[in-house]
Amino acid sequence: MASQLHGFLSSVNTCFDRAASLTGIQEGLLQQVRAVNSVYRVQFPVRAKTGSISVVNAWRAQHSHHRLPVKGGIRFSENVNEDEVTALAALMTYKCAIVDVPFGGAKGAVQIDPKAYDVEELERITRRYTHELSKKQCIGPGLDVPAPDYGTGEREMAWIADTYKALNQGRIDANACVTGKPVTQGGIRGRREATGRGLLFAIQEICAQSEDMKPLGLEPGLAGKRIIVQGLGNVGYHVAKFCRENGALVVALAEKEGAIFQDSGLDIDVVMAHRQETGTILGFPGATEILRSSDALELPCDILIPAALENQITSNNAAQIQARIVLEAANGPTTPDAEIMLRERNVLVVPDVYANAGGVTVSYFEWLKNLSHVRFGRLEKRYEAAAGARLLKAIESATDTEFTKSQRDTFLHDLDELAIVNSGLEETMVTAYHEIREVWKHDSNISDLRTAAFVVAIRKVARAYVELGIFP
Repeated sequence: MASQLHGFLSSVNTCFDRAASLTGIQEGLLQQVRAVNSVYRVQFPVRAKTGSISVVNAWRAQHSHHRLPVKGGIRFSENVNEDEVTALAALMTYKCAIVDVPFGGAKGAVQIDPKAYDVEELERITRRYTHELSKKQCIGPGLDVPAPDYGTGEREMAWIADTYKALNQGRIDANACVTGKPVTQGGIRGRREATGRGLLFAIQEICAQSEDMKPLGLEPGLAGKRIIVQGLGNVGYHVAKFCRENGALVVALAEKEGAIFQDSGLDIDVVMAHRQETGTILGFPGATEILRSSDALELPCDILIPAALENQITSNNAAQIQARIVLEAANGPTTPDAEIMLRERNVLVVPDVYANAGGVTVSYFEWLKNLSHVRFGRLEKRYEAAAGARLLKAIESATDTEFTKSQRDTFLHDLDELAIVNSGLEETMVTAYHEIREVWKHDSNISDLRTAAFVVAIRKVARAYVELGIFP
């Protein structure tokens, strides 16, 4: 099943093909799992305030309908293309399968530089794109549910939801047409930082496996690990922040304008405040400047976290990577050739298809919340409080101890939505990792986590097609 495509999609299909050959699944079923079901391409005019008109290209790719709705973010980028959108949709299929989120994979994009438009123009573009998706039934709570991606955020998701509701008046489940919305507009607490927090849970669990750390020359645990983060968007910022809060040392940060290094560790919030004030991370007090951002990837560290765009670690720089672990926060930051080179040097690559699945996991929670029309925590808190009170009483009776009011209040605090979301996210990331690790450790033909993750995903998607009766 050699790919005839080029670029990012070719890289994704290369990973698929390598894993597919190890699954024992019949060829026809593998072809169905791999195939992109549909790609909708649209062009529409946009009038600027100056009166000039430009034509905008946009896409929505739906990779797999083995589960409905399909799910995937929308990115705004002047460099995006159909190959990239299709590749990202395929990754979403496999990602959802790995973390057992019952969605098919999709992705959308609008080919613009969002910084070149003011808020009013961006709103018009977003709403027009939503109209186009609606005309082709490429959006809806049971059909296709977008989310934020590179260049978009809560604001754009709110515009999408509002447009969809205007086009579908009276639909009680309309808020579930998109996730990543502001909390006040039907969003869920914890979604903004979900990808970064999921990365934290992933690397914590990976580093906790002492038998896996020993061959890397690392001690178990995240505390004390030296980390480099490339990309300070939503994902890069949060994973750096959470890792630092859990004892890791963020020694370098890289952005478009360059990078900074500080051996004693950087406080991400202080760096971001400096960038907000000056427009750059360069010139940060006490840090060494690195004018070429890509050079930061080659600095000595324990964990390298590429959180920017695809194809950041290639055959041109893989030999210079000094990290022992590469945690892929971005989609497709490591090319297949580069990963082979890293693996030959005993570098553990934690693949994007698993590592950054925190976003879609919490999007699933938001979708469920919108469909149920009940805030997480509201139904559970009385039950949890009663159960906790019974447990406390049993402990007091068994130990002949009486807890103070303060101790009881601490123990019996009501679960809120954020606590439930984070608990569910942690459980999802930990369970998924051990499923992948089981395949990695017990199949002698599999030497890396990415192949193991794809094997897990392919088997789950194939099983779904069999259950649908499409294949015997």
